[in-house]
Amino acid sequence: MSKEIKIGTRESQLALWQANKVKDLLEAQGYTAVLVPIKSEGDIDLVTPLYEIGVQGIFTKSLDIALLNGKIDIAVHSLKDVPTQLPTGIIQGAVLERGPVKDLLVYKTDTAFLEQPDYIANIATSSVRRKAQWLHKFPLHQLHNLRGNVNTRLQKLANENWDGAIFAAAGLERINVRPATSVELDWMLPAPAQGAVVSVCRENDDYCRQALEALNDIPTALCTRIERDFLRALMGGCTTPISAHATIKDGKVHFNGELCSLNGDKLLKTAAISPLETAAEIGNNAAKTILQNGGDEIVAQIKNAR
Repeated sequence: MSKEIKIGTRESQLALWQANKVKDLLEAQGYTAVLVPIKSEGDIDLVTPLYEIGVQGIFTKSLDIALLNGKIDIAVHSLKDVPTQLPTGIIQGAVLERGPVKDLLVYKTDTAFLEQPDYIANIATSSVRRKAQWLHKFPLHQLHNLRGNVNTRLQKLANENWDGAIFAAAGLERINVRPATSVELDWMLPAPAQGAVVSVCRENDDYCRQALEALNDIPTALCTRIERDFLRALMGGCTTPISAHATIKDGKVHFNGELCSLNGDKLLKTAAISPLETAAEIGNNAAKTILQNGGDEIVAQIKNAR
């Protein structure tokens, strides 16, 4: 006998888009589903920088609690926000087909300042990774904290005397708010699992596990797992300047990973190609390569800075 599946989601426009996507996919499989909006800590405190709050799990904890308490049956997240270690009793049910993975610069007037070495631009982002990568390329620029949902951040950019702000392409494009004054940052490697949506459920809920199984996109699940393995093996948290991107082409996994110091003065890169049959350890092996080539010192510096 079928039951109504309660889908937990944050209340932002982007989060609701993601949850509705899961809802539509479930209903296409013949299931009945309803959204249950829940406010997260990350949505309540929009002032404190994420690295001071302890960003790991800040956007997922409230939903995890509601899931374990039975208030909801599944929770939908941006996979890049999910800690690499899920709470006991919660499992990954489905990773949807991946969307855009790039970062964007939304600029105020033009991008001419990017070609002016002596110009001190003011750039906004709340991401430790984006700050570090930007400072590595533009060490003179000033970085500013920018919190809130996508629409709030776009409005703040419009109100502030900044040259631009950095956003994930997926977030802007999914809710159709990408400004014409934006450009893809092809040189900026994304966060592990950027552009991917995940749905989690209780480990002992066979009904929801089966319902989500049909939604799982196997190539996306494999690539994001490799990227998150890389993240976990290095430091394991979202508040770190770690980037990773895996793709599948011609039966092989192509992987690129980076670890950057907080101030951007050091950047370590690694790349690997592996047949699908032996790709499971590519993320862990790439992390070992980084650590053996000076990454252990950067990791220690980041931990001491905390």
